[in-house]
Amino acid sequence: MLLALDTSTLTMSLALVERGPDGVRVVEHEVVRPPIKQSEALPGVVGELLARHDVRLAALEGLVVGLGPGSFTGLRIGLATVKSLAYAAGLKVAGASSLAAVAMEGPEDVPLYVLAVARKDDLYLGAYVRRGGTVEALEPETAMSPQEVASRMAAEPRAVALGPALVDYRAALESHGVAPQRLLSGHDFPSAVELVRLARMPETFSLEALFSMEPHYVRASEPERNPKFPPLPGPAPTARLKDD
Repeated sequence: MLLALDTSTLTMSLALVERGPDGVRVVEHEVVRPPIKQSEALPGVVGELLARHDVRLAALEGLVVGLGPGSFTGLRIGLATVKSLAYAAGLKVAGASSLAAVAMEGPEDVPLYVLAVARKDDLYLGAYVRRGGTVEALEPETAMSPQEVASRMAAEPRAVALGPALVDYRAALESHGVAPQRLLSGHDFPSAVELVRLARMPETFSLEALFSMEPHYVRASEPERNPKFPPLPGPAPTARLKDD
């Protein structure tokens, strides 16, 4: 039994699943949407979900968390909650890309451009292809403007776009020449269930691995980019940006 959580968007996805030789069986998938704040909902909704199915936290095999990219605040809330629960119960933890989780729900064998909002007029983009129960990254996740996304799609006529950013940026992409049929609907948040399918659970519990897990920051946060403020103690922002 695994508990999975994604807080990379304003919509929280929480799932209790059983994973075995025959695949994943969803016990319950709960979605918490705005205006409910994730900081207020967690960890209460976790405890309520486990209680509904008479499952003790310590009885879980492990926890799975979406690592983004996405909302900086949401990612910190989600990962802090998962780390706290894992530390308290001695549970293994695995992370997976939130954009890859969205790609898991896209069509097969075509380039999938998964889009999430980074900031105003700046979108995260993950390029994937789905084959069966897995996805392959075509390149590292990045951030670009809607116009740049449209240019990328013009250069790859087989690609389709999906993801949370289309809620707010569909019209902008169409205005830059992307055909409406290439903008897929119904994928406005990463599913915690798909995170379980992607995650690779470690063999054993490790405090070092637990506390070293970081969200996938494609770019530095606004405070870190502000030249008026001195660098904070710890690793430089660029040290936390993943290349793969």
